[in-house]
Amino acid sequence: MSEREPDKDPTTPAEESASQETYAFMDKVVAEVSDALAAEESQRVKQIIEPLHYSDVADLVERLAPEDRDALLEIIKRDFDPEILHELDEELRDEIVKKLGLKNVAAAVSEMDSDDAVSVFEELADNERKQLLAAIPAADRAVIRDALTYPEDSAGRLMQRELVEVPPNWTVGETIDFMRRTADDEFQDLPEVFYDIFIVSGEGKPLGAIPLSRLLRSRRQMPVTEIMETEMQLIPATMDQEEVAFLFRQRDLVSAPVVDEAGRLVGAITVDDVVDVIQEENEEDFLGLGGVAGSDLHAPPVETAWRRSHWLFVTLVNNVIAAAVISRFEATIEQMVALAVLMPMVAAMGGNAGTQVVTVVVRGLATKELSPSNIWRVAAKEIGVGVLNGAGFALLAGTLAAFWFENAALGAVLGGAMVFNMVWAGLAGTLIPMALVRFRIDPAIAAGPFLTTTTDVLGFFCFLGLATRFLLGG
Repeated sequence: MSEREPDKDPTTPAEESASQETYAFMDKVVAEVSDALAAEESQRVKQIIEPLHYSDVADLVERLAPEDRDALLEIIKRDFDPEILHELDEELRDEIVKKLGLKNVAAAVSEMDSDDAVSVFEELADNERKQLLAAIPAADRAVIRDALTYPEDSAGRLMQRELVEVPPNWTVGETIDFMRRTADDEFQDLPEVFYDIFIVSGEGKPLGAIPLSRLLRSRRQMPVTEIMETEMQLIPATMDQEEVAFLFRQRDLVSAPVVDEAGRLVGAITVDDVVDVIQEENEEDFLGLGGVAGSDLHAPPVETAWRRSHWLFVTLVNNVIAAAVISRFEATIEQMVALAVLMPMVAAMGGNAGTQVVTVVVRGLATKELSPSNIWRVAAKEIGVGVLNGAGFALLAGTLAAFWFENAALGAVLGGAMVFNMVWAGLAGTLIPMALVRFRIDPAIAAGPFLTTTTDVLGFFCFLGLATRFLLGG
């Protein structure tokens, strides 16, 4: 398959400067469009938008205030670029579809590549999906219905169905002539962007692939079987998109053929779609670590509140458990009030240390760097890190507590509890995400609450238990 050049440093000064210029440019565009809309200058709005890339128009739509967004859509809906829909935030896309109207959306979807069209359809409500399907041409309807039969977040949903596939007895010249004829034929679909030509058998099974660059460098009379690559990374249509992204990253792929259960070629996945998947999965993990199920910048307040309430409820339960542990040592705290002052320090250090470990482990699981074969080596390393950091900060915090309350024993108890909690954070932060994966639970979302509960409860129990035993003789 085609290969790409090695990744370059994504944070070079030139790129940072270009990124800043892009944001500054978009801020200027948003201000100009808002002013033109306020002045009801529709023609001026069109002039501003006309030179913009469709992804910039999508960015503009997302940034505008709701009332300005409605006015803008009313102006551009007749000339609406279909690619804008694919670039919109998922939360906002459904709203935009309703405002554009069924006729305009159907026309836009019919012009999109199949993979982009499917991504629009799968986010719609069932009733809207049925109405839109009925409004598009029969050929497009059949393609989208077929795509929606595949599992969500699978290669079958992600793949592009427009392909260039030729029989093994063709030559380079015949293949090039075929592509030119197809491009001029309004009844045949040639992909807007593609990287490989696939050679398929009479049964529709892929025999090999030719990178487009190699085809164009070869003589017309050359048989395609002599220049094709037979070592292909075949992707099952039911493969999860995370696995697809991993294969592309691992093998440096630019495109890859997708096959059904019978091994027949049904589509191809290109790197532009995989980049979207990688961003989507990274965003999902990042939001999950914060206890947020999805991006909700454009969601209504009630919906956002409901989404966030789930993990807030888990946090409340965690605090109740921690409070129950503390209540068992009520007499100890009454005799030494300094314990109440220092307790949060133990829990906070353990919680933060554990969060660091969980973040690294979740990333390792996502990139396939972590597996059952090396988890114990990583756990041993994190325990060692916990010992080193625990000892260092225990010495610092214990010394501070000893001078603050003029009690060396109190400082020693604080230090001992802190070492224990940070070592436990290293072990739990490694094993909890692995255990969640085993039970098919997303560790990015669930690992944090589980970890916080253990570090808080065990931290309080250890600190107050040591204090009861060694300071009060309990």
